[in-house]
Amino acid sequence: MEPVPGPFRISPKVIVGATAAVSIFSTLQAYNYVSLFTDREPSFPMLLLLNTTFWICWALLVPGIVWMGRRFPLQRDSWVRHTGVHIVGVALFVFLHAALTVSARGPILTWMGRDWSWWPAFQQLFFLNFDWEMMVYWGVLGVSMALDFHRSAQAQALNSAQLETRLAEASLQSLQRQLHPHFLFNTLHTISALVHKDPDAADAMLAQLSDLLRLTLDRIGTQEVPLKEELDFLEKYIDIERTRFGDRLQVSMHVEPETLDAAVPNLLLQPLVENAIRHGIAKQVDGGRVEISARRDGDTLCLSVRDTGPGLSAAKRSGLTTGVGLSNTRSRLEQLFGQRHRFEFHEPADGGLAVQIAIPYSVDDPESHPDADMESVA
Repeated sequence: MEPVPGPFRISPKVIVGATAAVSIFSTLQAYNYVSLFTDREPSFPMLLLLNTTFWICWALLVPGIVWMGRRFPLQRDSWVRHTGVHIVGVALFVFLHAALTVSARGPILTWMGRDWSWWPAFQQLFFLNFDWEMMVYWGVLGVSMALDFHRSAQAQALNSAQLETRLAEASLQSLQRQLHPHFLFNTLHTISALVHKDPDAADAMLAQLSDLLRLTLDRIGTQEVPLKEELDFLEKYIDIERTRFGDRLQVSMHVEPETLDAAVPNLLLQPLVENAIRHGIAKQVDGGRVEISARRDGDTLCLSVRDTGPGLSAAKRSGLTTGVGLSNTRSRLEQLFGQRHRFEFHEPADGGLAVQIAIPYSVDDPESHPDADMESVA
């Protein structure tokens, strides 16, 4: 998780750079004024020293003004009472600045051989420049508060994004945990039906189920896996169902090789195949076929699960999505991809039911799944 930014910190380099820039600008302004509107010969070095000391003293006071802004912020619920504090702050900081500036300029004026007295110089600077110095205080205060407000807005946006991410992850994990018990319950129900009729078949299904549960436990918390891993898991599930249905269940897969590394939601196809077997194959005496396909269409991965069963009416197809497996599949797709996915049911002209899914195509990182090796499916 990324750290949340704290209050804005003004770098000493920024303060020094700004002080230097303003000092040079003020010196040029003073030099032009003396040249154009007085009879005195301007001395650029002297003006530079005087203006530099003026702004250096303000630079020394910037941390205090920033502290005032954070300790007494001018916010919607506090600006009335804090305005009075800052009015006092203006007088205090102008007083301090005048005192510091006169004290800093004294040795320079003495070195230049000029007569000067601290108190008259202080009074002149304080009273003649009070309006200008007051604006400096409010300017520094406004800039610091604006920077803090910007940083606070960034922190709130980051916190909001992190919260949304955590909520989405928690929701996806909750949906995924609902799928596992649902699948386990249905499989155990099938095994219990075979225990007395065909013990050998029940034993075989238990062994297959143990392999399937191992894969399931290994993938808990994983939201996306390579398609080849999903198909490997699906093959183990189909083996269990073949034990139950025998020759009545036929399964074919048509998977383009380039899609095998594509990232898909974990446990995406199993609920769809389970639904096809339950509603399309189990109810027919002669059974039927389930066809699974995967292809790439530009930036989209297209997946399809189709059965050759009797099909369903539009009303029954609408109610079909309220089951645990399919409703959770739809919810997970919405959580992961939002409007960038399609999850549709179709009744082909030659019968049966087809479920079509389209999600953004992205290649899964093979290094994050070192044990996920599977032969090409065709």
